[in-house]
Amino acid sequence: MKLHELSPAAGSTRPNYRKGRGAGSGNGKTAGKGHKGQNARSGGGVRPGFEGGQLPIYRKLPKRGFTNHFAKNYAIVNLDRLDKYEAGSVVDLQTLVSDKVIKDSKDGLKVLANGEITKALTVKAAVFSATAKEKIEAAGGKAEVV
Repeated sequence: MKLHELSPAAGSTRPNYRKGRGAGSGNGKTAGKGHKGQNARSGGGVRPGFEGGQLPIYRKLPKRGFTNHFAKNYAIVNLDRLDKYEAGSVVDLQTLVSDKVIKDSKDGLKVLANGEITKALTVKAAVFSATAKEKIEAAGGKAEVV
């Protein structure tokens, strides 16, 4: 297959609608723009959010909150997702990404305590919840802050 042989799937595209090509086309003369007015002009029309001069909704509503650009956004994993690893293995961010347990590494790994862990694992993460750390150590494992 070559680039010039590619074509879209049958029925997925429609032919272009040719405007302003005579009265017989069903869309001649004004080409669907009506007679005069702002929308009939070239470059005419109004910007998104324009409400005919009335105070737009985006100006009526209050601005709320802010985004902290310095906040850490952690990839989160629960203990029940770690229980599939063999006893004695080391589980870190790269392991979880390669095993597709988490999709994106973000700013580091945070381990939460949802579920139970039955095997002794060495878990390396940026942050542990207090309960998660207790459960890992109770199972005979180690929780290492990286």
